[in-house]
Amino acid sequence: MPEMKFIPIAPVVALFLFGLVSTANATDQRSEADMIRIQVVVGDEVLSATLDDTPAVRDLAALLPLDLTLTDYHGIEKVADLPRKLDTTDAPASYTPKTGDITLYAPWGNLAIFLKPFQTSRGLVRLGAFDGPIDALAKSGGIPVRFQAAD
Repeated sequence: MPEMKFIPIAPVVALFLFGLVSTANATDQRSEADMIRIQVVVGDEVLSATLDDTPAVRDLAALLPLDLTLTDYHGIEKVADLPRKLDTTDAPASYTPKTGDITLYAPWGNLAIFLKPFQTSRGLVRLGAFDGPIDALAKSGGIPVRFQAAD
């Protein structure tokens, strides 16, 4: 019977975990650098938001500045029609929105900002999220807003 060699497992595991941590840190740093910062002007208030770096977001950014009127949709979200459909290449088939999420409902091509969390919805594409409270958007009726690049 051939002699079996013993390989200490701790150093192998440590190297593997170090590689995972290094990769995760690089991904986190790249993700932060790839984010697109915008402002949403609601009357006298300026809300800051961070958009993801996706084809749909780059397509939306090309439309900025963008003036829209947000309307209420079942007390859960504010919606507005966009001037054209956005590129949803590589977008997931569905998304579970949280309060403050900025999304695209791809089948209708409209923007949706969630005031409350909602169930996983097919065709919903996350674009980004607000960085803080969105109380200024919780008004009834149509709300004129301006989406613009942050300085």
